[in-house]
Amino acid sequence: MNKQNAPTIELKNVYRSFKQGNQTLEVLKGINLDIEKGEIIALIGPSGAGKSTLLQIAGLLEKPTKGEIYIEGQKCSKLNDTMRTMLRRDYLGFVYQYHNLLPDFNATENVMMPQLIAGIKPKIAREKSEWLLSKLGLSKRFKHRPAELSGGEQQRVAIARALANTPKLLLADEPTGNLDPKTSETVFSELLSIVKETGLSALIATHNHDLANQMDRKVELEDGKLLDLRASLSISKENFY
Repeated sequence: MNKQNAPTIELKNVYRSFKQGNQTLEVLKGINLDIEKGEIIALIGPSGAGKSTLLQIAGLLEKPTKGEIYIEGQKCSKLNDTMRTMLRRDYLGFVYQYHNLLPDFNATENVMMPQLIAGIKPKIAREKSEWLLSKLGLSKRFKHRPAELSGGEQQRVAIARALANTPKLLLADEPTGNLDPKTSETVFSELLSIVKETGLSALIATHNHDLANQMDRKVELEDGKLLDLRASLSISKENFY
């Protein structure tokens, strides 16, 4: 496959199981998913369906029991831990339900941190951080520490941090699930706006169907299987007519 034309990420026949005593719990059962460049996908499904596990595997934080992950055409199963860490650093950004900001650093410094780890010069890292924070409505909060920020503001900082190294793919696990409905809608709108503006691909797990409907397409995880709701809708229409 030409890597230039490859999807941002491909999951091929991915299984993930866990041992519980003498039993084996099958969480993912043959997952296939392609995310094209610039495509934003909503991952929905009931609690306990394995959405977080799927995101962990897509983010190279867990290895599948069976199956393969390709990032821009690069096969990942044989990579050592160092190479997987480098891929995460250079290609992937993560946003979780809880922001996990460093409490002793201000907003700008929190966003600078992954850039400094990647070898970016402090001046450039600061400029990038302030640009991202401004895009997310935090131009007056550069020097505020997490304890001085509201929940929505903290999550905006976490989103800026995830985008700091210009990833190709953003993985978000209920990124607004810990916020009140009004703040959730505002933060999510800002997240979608900056993702679209920067041309990222994104896989965003959410329980909120209103938010999911704003994305390019939805996939549903249920009983270990992944259903493309766009394909399902197309089949339903064909049967109807």
